[in-house]
Amino acid sequence: TAIRIGNPARGDEALAAVEESHGLLDTVTDQEILEAYRLVASLEGVMCEPASAAPIAGLLKQVRFGRDLTHLTVVAVLTGHGLKDPATALSLFGELRPVPAEIDSVLSVIEAPVA
Repeated sequence: TAIRIGNPARGDEALAAVEESHGLLDTVTDQEILEAYRLVASLEGVMCEPASAAPIAGLLKQVRFGRDLTHLTVVAVLTGHGLKDPATALSLFGELRPVPAEIDSVLSVIEAPVA
């Protein structure tokens, strides 16, 4: 995927954006990305592509290392939809549970506590 490209086509522009915004650039592992992917799905109900969870993984990493982000405005853009890689979702979350196509059934699943 594009996240693995060692020499991205717009790398210079990305570095310029970080510098201009006084932002931060860091690396994250595949495991950190999958942790963030799972968290975004569980807490926000957003099925993003795993690579799109990389910004969240970076935020989690910064917090884990003690960086105080409470005074900052943080923007994390998740551009890829999870349907680009359904195999990862199935491997992390297990089998799908069918839900009848009735509003009450769907609402009961949405409102149920996350296990």
